[in-house]
Amino acid sequence: MSAPAPILELREVRKSFGPIEVLHGIDFALRPGEVHALIGENGAGKSTIMKILGGFLPPSSGEVLLDGRPAPYASGAAAEAAGVVVIHQEFNLAPDLTVTENVFLGRELGRLFLDHRAMRAGTQKLLDELGSRISPDARIRDLPVSDRQMVEIAKALSRNARVLIMDEPSAVLTSREVEVLFRQIDRLRAQGVALLYTSHRLEEVSRLADRITVLRDGTVVRRALRGELTEDGMATAMVGRDLEDIYPPRRHVAGSVALEVTGFSVPPLVHDVSFTLRRGEVLGISGLVGSGRTELAEGLVGLRPASGEIRRAGMPVHIRSVREAAAHGMAYLTEDRKERGLLLDKSLRENLTLSNLPDFGTPFLSAAREEGALSRAIADFDIRAPRRDMAVGNLSGGNQQKLLLAKTLLSDPEIVIIDEPTRGIDVGTRSQIYAFIDRLACEGRSVIVISSDMPEILGLSDRVLVMRHGRLAGELAGERISETAVVRLVMGTAEEAPGETEETSHV
Repeated sequence: MSAPAPILELREVRKSFGPIEVLHGIDFALRPGEVHALIGENGAGKSTIMKILGGFLPPSSGEVLLDGRPAPYASGAAAEAAGVVVIHQEFNLAPDLTVTENVFLGRELGRLFLDHRAMRAGTQKLLDELGSRISPDARIRDLPVSDRQMVEIAKALSRNARVLIMDEPSAVLTSREVEVLFRQIDRLRAQGVALLYTSHRLEEVSRLADRITVLRDGTVVRRALRGELTEDGMATAMVGRDLEDIYPPRRHVAGSVALEVTGFSVPPLVHDVSFTLRRGEVLGISGLVGSGRTELAEGLVGLRPASGEIRRAGMPVHIRSVREAAAHGMAYLTEDRKERGLLLDKSLRENLTLSNLPDFGTPFLSAAREEGALSRAIADFDIRAPRRDMAVGNLSGGNQQKLLLAKTLLSDPEIVIIDEPTRGIDVGTRSQIYAFIDRLACEGRSVIVISSDMPEILGLSDRVLVMRHGRLAGELAGERISETAVVRLVMGTAEEAPGETEETSHV
């Protein structure tokens, strides 16, 4: 049986920013009742394609067709009115408004007076369908990242889309929330909605996609139907080479104790945690979302009020700010590079040196010294940017993360805490990040890696700490590090119960 006619498609689309062409003659079609996965490394052009389809960017040449005719929209709002809805990776939410106000923003119910009761009921129905416990009255700024993503999904589902474009929708969700999302995708597919799905989690692509298009450097390099590409085949097509050894070999010999934490609490989430960290060691911290992993890290570097004892090289230290942490050789790379790690409207140089300005001249900054530091960072971390003066928000996610890593390491810390090192990053850049982490340990630095990605924890860590309900549930080392052992500690059971592995696959 022949495939149905596309609802939305690109024909010979090219896109340039100034003299630089980033899309080279793209043909791409979204058909009713199909999930079409668009995959590629960060910077391959996926986001640009989605912005063109969603009305946020015009193509430089070529056509955007809706139902076989030139698309009648030139903005995101107009595209949405035509039934083309985008779930953005970077949240498109008003932080000071409630969940209900965000879901109905721009399409409020009521004539003379707003019907708050009906809008709240509609929002509650959407949240119930998503299995979410978020209150419709909660303000967005008070919600964690995973709940904000669920609000974005609820908002999109309320639009009754003909075409739904999903940009990394699962990146910050728990495994249970991911399963709910997949059920919604199956429901929409059965209703004849055309879906575009992007994800760096290739197992999700294998599970969901009816069609796959692989991008590399702004060009389509492979098209496939369901079952024609394995996950390894997808990765190879994305990066143009085999990635057999994505994780570096474990060969670290831990040295003396660099950090000793005793009876450490970060109210109200973290209680009585004790552990040691050695020189040249990669210490993984695992646990479900909400188990206190990030709060522990933020307490250690002075971002949250905390109590307990911290010893550096055997000496007690008191850390009440990031500046004091840096003075004791400690640095923290946040899980939220967009809101807390980088200034998206500033240049690479400004972002790189901001935390260490006194090192670049007082009372006047030396632009030459800053440019020199940027040149070294670009070379050392393989940061790929068309122009050095461009806004960081226009970099791909992988290059933003590499810049944030360079910024974090600019102070030459001895202890580096990295929270979610590869969230939203393609497989090729992941391999680079893992090599950077391995290099730090080989240099004799101490590294703490906090991750929701089980293979990442297993592949990087010399030891693993598992947190549960804000407390340390256990420690694993050497041959004891396994998925089963981590899962048992996460769940608080001596023996693995049915379904645990699925439930905690996103720990």
